[in-house]
Amino acid sequence: MLDATPRSLPHAPGVGYKAAHFNGLMDDPGPVGWIEVHAENYMGAGGRPLAQLRALSERLPLSVHGVGLSIGGEGRLDPEHLARLKHLIGWSRPASFSEHLAWATHLAHDGAPEYLNDLLPLPYTAATLARVCDHVDEVQEATGTRMLLENPSSYLLFAESTYPETEFLRQVVRRTGCGLLLDVNNVFVSATNLGFSPEGYIDAFPFDAVGELHLGGHDEDRDEDGAPLLIDSHGREVADPVWALYRHVLEKAGPRPTLIEWDNDVPDWPTLRAEAERAEALLAPVR
Repeated sequence: MLDATPRSLPHAPGVGYKAAHFNGLMDDPGPVGWIEVHAENYMGAGGRPLAQLRALSERLPLSVHGVGLSIGGEGRLDPEHLARLKHLIGWSRPASFSEHLAWATHLAHDGAPEYLNDLLPLPYTAATLARVCDHVDEVQEATGTRMLLENPSSYLLFAESTYPETEFLRQVVRRTGCGLLLDVNNVFVSATNLGFSPEGYIDAFPFDAVGELHLGGHDEDRDEDGAPLLIDSHGREVADPVWALYRHVLEKAGPRPTLIEWDNDVPDWPTLRAEAERAEALLAPVR
């Protein structure tokens, strides 16, 4: 049974929480209305990280973002990982829980999952759709929580895909009742790498299921043919074209909880807060 207790994130900027920002958030969060953590960093039994998270979650709504379930993996979900996730969601009672439309595990010869430390893309086929839906159902049943599924950043296309990504996500929502997390930077990265219109992707997205937006930084490179290649690095400020695409999202969908993701080369608190203030400047007129 899904948890029906009314808890939701505010239509305000949030930040991906890092320990370096604990004092800044406790003293004066400014425009930040909520925080998000990676689930796998808080599955331990105790210590300072959990104590700090408990203290912050008493002041700010919490979103838990998973990176290790391997929702698109061919094997079964890791029952031990799922049990740890259930425990975390049980005590932290987050306002939102999300995971990625990706696979990240490979089954060893003994049947144990081996983690690949990456979020890898999927072919959008009927078989993949059935597998993803089965896994989403299992997660929602185990945790008692409606999950949000995040669109990936992509670097290649599968020849066997028969669904556009937006339609694939729409079908997962229809079959499982899950929600969606729209990562605006991922849309821009994928559109640049694969040569489609990011605005067209946004226009086709099922916004009625979107519970959270993400904004993050990317790195620029070139492929072997000299064409632009963007890497979803989460290691710098949000790029101007992504801010422009975010404006387009807000025009289409109205205000939504919006996360600033900055996971690598983590900046000081004033720098991260400035990114949240920029998001708030765009959210406020449509809120």
